[in-house]
Amino acid sequence: MKKYLFYGMTGQKMCFVHVLLNALDLKSAGNDVKIIFEGESVKLPPVLDKEANPHYQNALSMGLIAGVCLACLIVMGVKDDIARLNLPLLNDMNGHAGMRPYIEDGYEVFVF
Repeated sequence: MKKYLFYGMTGQKMCFVHVLLNALDLKSAGNDVKIIFEGESVKLPPVLDKEANPHYQNALSMGLIAGVCLACLIVMGVKDDIARLNLPLLNDMNGHAGMRPYIEDGYEVFVF
């Protein structure tokens, strides 16, 4: 089993859907997969939730969503929206979601 972290930065939904598709595909192959919403991607969980995006829903139900960057969701103005979704807030790197814990745990990191 391999470990993969998808570190989403872009706020473009179509690009992030590919994060979800790849994460789900790697998970279905028996790998350990996590997704972090960082940068502009923190705006996407409310959008994906509202439209009941099946890939997002599958990632949630499979426990692939590691969390959302606290600093970025404040800057992007989606703190209340994210709070309603009950997603974990990550702030281990000066208020942002750091990669280091995952890298030290053997995850290969992909940044989109």
